[in-house]
Amino acid sequence: GKAVVDNKMLRRFARNAFGARKLVASSRSFSVKTFEIYRWNPDEGGEPKTQKYEIDLNDCGPMVLDALIKIKNEVDPTLTFRRSCREGICGSCAMNIDGGNNLACLSKIEDNGKPCKIYPLPHMEVIKDLVPDLNNFYTQYKSIKPWLQPASSTPKAQDGEYLQSKEDRKLLDGMYECILCACCSTSCPSYWWNGDKYLGPAVLMQAYRWIADSRDGSNCTIDT
Repeated sequence: GKAVVDNKMLRRFARNAFGARKLVASSRSFSVKTFEIYRWNPDEGGEPKTQKYEIDLNDCGPMVLDALIKIKNEVDPTLTFRRSCREGICGSCAMNIDGGNNLACLSKIEDNGKPCKIYPLPHMEVIKDLVPDLNNFYTQYKSIKPWLQPASSTPKAQDGEYLQSKEDRKLLDGMYECILCACCSTSCPSYWWNGDKYLGPAVLMQAYRWIADSRDGSNCTIDT
């Protein structure tokens, strides 16, 4: 009698264990996402193209940058893009994702069955693949002299630090956080067509950040 009971219990355990394995296998089924990525290599010449890559989202991090790193490390080492902090701090991985300029490290992969289309920031010269030439952007940034130029009347602490009230410091909220990723400037049609003359929203905002700083005493000139 006891042997029969034990056998029944073993069979029941085996069925439950098999069912659990099937459940685990089902939960790990492939969830394939297609990435259509802009490719252009100046050494090869020719016209730009888009190349498709398929990634299993169960074996990839949640962000677009995770997918790009996986593609470069495991599928195609020739894919070229900028990246650094992976935390939305450095601005290196700015690119056009599904029609909008964003940081790849902060852009969640949408599991919606549609391809994710990735291009470099628009209306800029392309160095290679997803890497735009930012020289003009940084030259414009340099032209506003983006550093503190204190007035002689600005109070100074004993250690040499220029002082500012909490109220004046609060006026800078929303400006000093800019990481110069160029997403906003390259979304601006006026900057597209007049980038040689118009500084663009990012640089203009940076200029105002120093104009609004109570410690700064410059006359707001811009080098041209």
